[in-house]
Amino acid sequence: MANKITFIGAGNMASAIIGGLIDSGVEPSTITATAPNDSELAAIKQRLGINTDTDNNAAVAEADVVVLAVKPQIMRNVCEALRDSIQQQQPLVISIAAGLYADTIDQWLGGHNAMVRCMPNTPSLVGYGASGLYANAKVSDAQREIATQLMEAVGIVEWVEEEALLDAVTAVSGSAPAYFFLMFEAMEEAAVKLGLPAATARRLAIQTALGAATMAQQSDKDPATLKQNVMSPGGTTERAIHHMEEAQLRTTIADAMQACADRAQAMAKELSGS
Repeated sequence: MANKITFIGAGNMASAIIGGLIDSGVEPSTITATAPNDSELAAIKQRLGINTDTDNNAAVAEADVVVLAVKPQIMRNVCEALRDSIQQQQPLVISIAAGLYADTIDQWLGGHNAMVRCMPNTPSLVGYGASGLYANAKVSDAQREIATQLMEAVGIVEWVEEEALLDAVTAVSGSAPAYFFLMFEAMEEAAVKLGLPAATARRLAIQTALGAATMAQQSDKDPATLKQNVMSPGGTTERAIHHMEEAQLRTTIADAMQACADRAQAMAKELSGS
């Protein structure tokens, strides 16, 4: 990727993506990150060797790609202050802010921009992210590839053709790390009641999840088949799975994901003022 990339915002997610890009071979000299003051930029500049700036407009002036990595609550002010520079430079704009429609950000930037909206998740911070991406009609095939390469620096990428589907992405990956953390928490508590030390239970639960995820990722079989392969008739796994089914675990998960998607949609409307 030979493009000049500017990150507006230098927080954890921006730092993770920048680190991933550099690890994949992108020259640090082609990357700039901005923040309101130099003290916020000193650590990332020293650690990654990238360019930094406290002036967003100056940082955008020669950028081919601009990644908006600021909190949704301040996005409007940031975008409106960048409007003239974005209109003059016409870069690919990628937003990784949750809950803001691509059209809303595009309007704040003056309109007619090539916009990609990205829904990453927190495992991106350790290189195992899962990101959903949506592109508006202004984004070229070449720009889609740039966005793909950028987010693949921290994990896998899946494109959706309708922006509304990002609410489903939020439910299945964006918010989902917390679902698994809850599962670890519940398994640890149950194992302690069965007599295991908490630290032992936690290590076993997390390692088992890692192993199961790796098996599912590498296998050509679907999860239902993999599950069935572990269930010996009349055995311990079958008994546990039957108990979960009788407790309507599937319904609980489906209802939770629907609630997540509904809240994502509501937040987008609230933040856009619609």
